[in-house]
Amino acid sequence: MKPLIGEFLGTLILVLLGDGVCCNVSLNKSGMKGAGAVHILIGWGMAVMVPAFTFGALSGSHFNPAVTIGAAIRGGFDWAQVPGYIVAQCLGGFCGALILMVLYADHIKETEDDATIRGCFCTGPSIRNTVLNFLSEFVATFILVFTLASIPGGAGESHVNWVLVYGVIVACGASFGGLTGYAMNMARDSAPRLAYQLFGPNKGNKDADWGYGWIPAVAPICGAVVASLVWMAVFA
Repeated sequence: MKPLIGEFLGTLILVLLGDGVCCNVSLNKSGMKGAGAVHILIGWGMAVMVPAFTFGALSGSHFNPAVTIGAAIRGGFDWAQVPGYIVAQCLGGFCGALILMVLYADHIKETEDDATIRGCFCTGPSIRNTVLNFLSEFVATFILVFTLASIPGGAGESHVNWVLVYGVIVACGASFGGLTGYAMNMARDSAPRLAYQLFGPNKGNKDADWGYGWIPAVAPICGAVVASLVWMAVFA
């Protein structure tokens, strides 16, 4: 159970810190409202790095179904553990979003636009184009999984590796974040999206946008599969 607890808590912290940055920058009357893209990039990089060094030795610091499936494809992770990891990750993402809804309750009340509130918890495209949106998440996750697989000894086992994890997340966000918000992770997007649908405020037009929401759930897994196959062809 300890690795599952690590994945649950790690994903919870990832969403708390990552979506917390989005709340901090986007919601009305936040002291950091409007801080901008650089603030978000730095915050999301740290949001992944902090739980990575905390739980790396315990669970491997996946915090992402795409990373878990990619590791299993490469043979470094037991397929029998995959379902439990994914459930723990999604539960962590869901609970992290609920905590943020409590912490930022006053600021959510001060924000009139449902789309802005939703954007604090899940991603959306800047231009809606199903094919290109899918490709954006696919390519971003390909880069994520391929580069993480290349980190010697695993992501959570040395100080240098923690910095590399931070670099990968910031690089993906800097290059692809403006397209779809670079979810790259069902547990970071679909689970908080569900929390928003069930417990988010309804100011007259609440919509969790599941018409788009399937893309950050499916495309990252596809990208992870291809990335792992390419990685094995190059390095195995």
